[in-house]
Amino acid sequence: MTGAELASMLPGMLPRLWAFALRISGDRHDAEDLVQRACVRALERAHQLQPGTAPLSWMFSIVQSTWINELRARNVRSRSGMDWDDDFLETVPDPNGRTPEQHAMDGQIISAVQRLPEAQRVVMLLVGVEGLSYNEAAEALDVPIGTIMSRLSRARQAIGALFGGQNEKRQRAASNIKDPG
Repeated sequence: MTGAELASMLPGMLPRLWAFALRISGDRHDAEDLVQRACVRALERAHQLQPGTAPLSWMFSIVQSTWINELRARNVRSRSGMDWDDDFLETVPDPNGRTPEQHAMDGQIISAVQRLPEAQRVVMLLVGVEGLSYNEAAEALDVPIGTIMSRLSRARQAIGALFGGQNEKRQRAASNIKDPG
């Protein structure tokens, strides 16, 4: 693929790339810088895009590797997660007009995903949010498909355990309430 061909495709990919960058970085400015650096890197290396590889998956891969390089440069490996920007939820238009309960649940889900280890969180975002197939996610992250399935399974179990624990607390609290009748 030529740089010109990729350049013509990038505008259509930018919203998804930016949303992905925002989710993995947790900061608007970092996301903007991340997408910009990834686009420059992709345009410089457009000739490396293999025939049969989905350009969007390739771009997700570049965003991910650029982010990892940024984390290493910042020397923040000891940090297990990024702080989530709660204002992000207010910037995304909601076509379904969700209820306050649904907004609260969305916040809890986002919080749970943000607590996942980096590798599990990225797989969850690529497959669960961006809609990539297991094969596409494996290609984007340059790992075997079994690794994608394993990380996704562990991520789902961790999130399920978080929500399962909340349900158990609610059930215990409800059982402690005496029936007035």
